Amino acid sequence: MPGLGTAINVAAIVVAGLIGAFAGALLTERMQDGLTKASGVCVLFIALAGAMQGMLAVGDGSLVAGKSLYVVVSIVAGTLVGEAIDIDALVRRFGEWLKRKTGNAKDPAFVDAFVTASVTVCVGAMAVVGAVEDALLGDISILCTKAILDFVIILVMSCSLGRGSAFSAIPVGLFQGSVTALSVLIKPFMTDPALAGLSLVGSMLIFCVGVNLVWDTELRVANMLPAIIVAPLLTFLPIAW
Repeated sequence: MPGLGTAINVAAIVVAGLIGAFAGALLTERMQDGLTKASGVCVLFIALAGAMQGMLAVGDGSLVAGKSLYVVVSIVAGTLVGEAIDIDALVRRFGEWLKRKTGNAKDPAFVDAFVTASVTVCVGAMAVVGAVEDALLGDISILCTKAILDFVIILVMSCSLGRGSAFSAIPVGLFQGSVTALSVLIKPFMTDPALAGLSLVGSMLIFCVGVNLVWDTELRVANMLPAIIVAPLLTFLPIAW
């Protein structure tokens, strides 16, 4: 049944969020801060692994770095679009609306937890490829794997950042559900280079999420999200990136 993989992914996030919110209430402020930093370090290394896989290649028995220009153009162009639209503000307004409607108006960390978790679990090639294979092949293995990864990530984030993390299930459901619904149209564009570009740039955006968690910075990662659309499109240009 098309959409089953996304349903499993969403359920995993919700369950992890509920468990994490309960466990988080039992932790001291110092322990929660430690978990936030720990989850940030994990996100950093997951992102680094994905980025290095896309930028490094073996040549003449040594590692060779590449695609620097590709990354710069993708992220700069995507960020220009995102800042013009101000996606971060839109996501935060949606988070504030959720905060009120779900009875969490007194939770000051709700919106930050929602935005951080949403970007972390939505961005990536697994979401796109998994949703396409779910619709066209009935294969939910990729999304099931993603569900396990998201379960662990959201469990830790819910303990440290708060219950807003669990509501990242909503954008995950909307995004992957939309990809599943449009899979017939987007499948021709999901070439190997396009997917590799999406994965590379997506990993770099996730790295920015890790930076925010570890160093308590305020990089507007949501405003960089158009880069994951720009990156695949650039692979169709007759340019050797």
